[in-house]
Amino acid sequence: MSLFRNARFVRSVHDLRDLPPADGVEVAFAGRSNAGKSSAINTLADHTRLAFVSKTPGRTQLINFFELPAGGTLVDLPGYGYAKVPDSVRRHWEKTLATYLQTRPSLAGLVLVMDARHPLAPRDRMMLEWFGPTGRPVHALLTKADKLSRSAALQTLRQVREELAAYDPQYSAQLFSSLKSTGVEEAEAVIGRWLGHAPETDIKKPQAKGESPGLKTP
Repeated sequence: MSLFRNARFVRSVHDLRDLPPADGVEVAFAGRSNAGKSSAINTLADHTRLAFVSKTPGRTQLINFFELPAGGTLVDLPGYGYAKVPDSVRRHWEKTLATYLQTRPSLAGLVLVMDARHPLAPRDRMMLEWFGPTGRPVHALLTKADKLSRSAALQTLRQVREELAAYDPQYSAQLFSSLKSTGVEEAEAVIGRWLGHAPETDIKKPQAKGESPGLKTP
């Protein structure tokens, strides 16, 4: 059974003082507004409405916790980037996200969700700078990969992997498509390993040809 299937919503919090006790293992999902983070979570969970998908970037401004049936917690962080919100709100969330990423003792790793057509934007790099000092792993989901040709998608993947390796050799990346439901097994293998539910696998090495079936061909 899928690692995420039957995930159960636990709570939403607006302020760090309302966080649940850090007595388990958590994996956080972060990404720019409209990068496809909520769609990716829903695809992994095989659930159309587990994470709210808004047509308005930046609408979701809560930290949402989902309990996984096999153990562990998925944490859906607020989207960041070009949301049309007041500066005071943006500053609050930047401080909240930075503090959570840097100090949460139960956080095992960060899944950084990026649109494959626009990866490693300035605020994505800001997230990496915040998280880097923890020494914990990062795995990038390059979403909407079906929007690119196969060759363009693989070239983007190689470039992102090279740039992530400059931050930390343990950082990794993969192609992902919620529309085509591709990349699910690879993502589960990485996150499952962080949660202690899957064996160690080499997820950094690209496959020879057709790494992500379902991508649009030229």
